[in-house]
Amino acid sequence: METYECTICGYIYNPAVGDPEHGIAPGTKWEDIPEDWVCPLCGVGKEDFSKQ
Repeated sequence: METYECTICGYIYNPAVGDPEHGIAPGTKWEDIPEDWVCPLCGVGKEDFSKQ
């Protein structure tokens, strides 16, 4: 699975890990994350992430 990096703070979203603390289960693909999800570290939206 591809990872995605926040271009603001460097947080890496790894689909294998997800973001369970914010309701994103492990195994959740990037395209399946709700559009209103934000970076857990700096709070920016999905538009500020780039594919790694």
